[in-house]
Amino acid sequence: MRITDIQRCEVRPGRLVEWTLSPATVAAATALPEDSRPPAYIQESHIRTARRVREDGLFVPTWLGTAFDLPGPVDLDVLQEALRAWTVRHETLRSGFRWAGDTGDELRRFTLDAADVSLHREDAGDFPDADELVWHLQGRFDSVADALRWPNLIYTAVVRDDGVSVYMAFDHSNVDAYSLHRVPAEVHELYAAGLAGAAPDSPGPVASYVDFCQIERADADGIDARHTIVERWRDFIRRCDGMLPGFPVDLGLAPGGPLPRQRMLCEALADADGAAAFEAYCRPYGGSQVGLLAATALIVHELGGQPVYRTVVPFHTRVKSRWSDSVGWYVGGAPIEVPVDGTTGLREAMRAVRDELRASRPLSRMPLARVLSLLGADFRPTSPDLYSIVSYCDTRSIPGAGLWAEQRAHGLIRVSYGDQVCVWVNRLHEGLWLASRYPDTDVAAKNLRLYVERLRDHIASVQHSGLTAAS
Repeated sequence: MRITDIQRCEVRPGRLVEWTLSPATVAAATALPEDSRPPAYIQESHIRTARRVREDGLFVPTWLGTAFDLPGPVDLDVLQEALRAWTVRHETLRSGFRWAGDTGDELRRFTLDAADVSLHREDAGDFPDADELVWHLQGRFDSVADALRWPNLIYTAVVRDDGVSVYMAFDHSNVDAYSLHRVPAEVHELYAAGLAGAAPDSPGPVASYVDFCQIERADADGIDARHTIVERWRDFIRRCDGMLPGFPVDLGLAPGGPLPRQRMLCEALADADGAAAFEAYCRPYGGSQVGLLAATALIVHELGGQPVYRTVVPFHTRVKSRWSDSVGWYVGGAPIEVPVDGTTGLREAMRAVRDELRASRPLSRMPLARVLSLLGADFRPTSPDLYSIVSYCDTRSIPGAGLWAEQRAHGLIRVSYGDQVCVWVNRLHEGLWLASRYPDTDVAAKNLRLYVERLRDHIASVQHSGLTAAS
């Protein structure tokens, strides 16, 4: 599934239909008692950051979404039931938060029973112009899939004679990229079963992210400021001049300036053969993720001159198989430091990255928001991204991945405001795909273009040389 924004996901004209949680469902949620299971630290940090940025006078949409096609002609009643069944399957989608406590500053959870969840369908009319439809969808997703409201999800379908394109958007607090990658296959299965009047092959309920939040938070609350993980983060942040790391090249930003608008960059890095050759080259050191981080370390040293590449590497926290099918935000971060001044080449950089990842990956299982609170530092978030990232995911084994091209499936990222650089590289059946969100300045655009070109050169040089890492 290619990650992109809604402007680049091949939206086609048609009749637009929208689904949101019904008024009856919202009324039932209003009357619900508190759910004792707390928010995950990452959820709470996300919602508090959204509120602080809003209080500073800026609306920063941060929703994630997915897009895919179903063959036509479509049966909207069956599709509606498929979307409802998928929603109730994942408990976090029927759970939300209220501000509570004496000061109104505590987040308390509420969770609906599956039987109380229903969808409301609205016909939004014909959109013969694709650009007009894109801007309408983005506006609806911005207003509905918002961190500071509930419900904060919306499903839409663009109906045509030859089929339907489904677009779904969620506040980030409920989903991560891996969750989105699984949506097309699950909805297809539920829709096909509905058309056939049969039960879907896969089980209904799955492990709950709400339960995971409770377990993870209890573990996180069991550590104190003297814990080894906290000490390691303290040392890392100290070496980053008291901040979490950004992308270490010039982005053309003035210190202390307003949060800039962003741009999106999306393109292929390698075809299937190139991706396979790069993986084979990097495998002795841990695979393509290690190679991408090592290449990045060399490139940003060339562009920015920093002798050490410091970054936070995102890892999933689905460490037990029970969470594999669950929708939620299962992501943590591990700090790494890669010396590059004087490094002779990619293999030496890969050895350094491999060693850093082995030592640091366990830190990703401790929520960073908990660590920062124990450090006692004033990390008042003013941007939706706490730090810059380079993320890698091999998506080929995800159910339905082989059909993504045929289904025109995309993962959607909202590009709005931010002062960090976020890079996502996905291994697809057709090769390596890169998407990046970065500040909208000429300097940043130039340096991100150079970064991508040099990254592509590193990957291609492996294939063209016929080398392996052991050669």
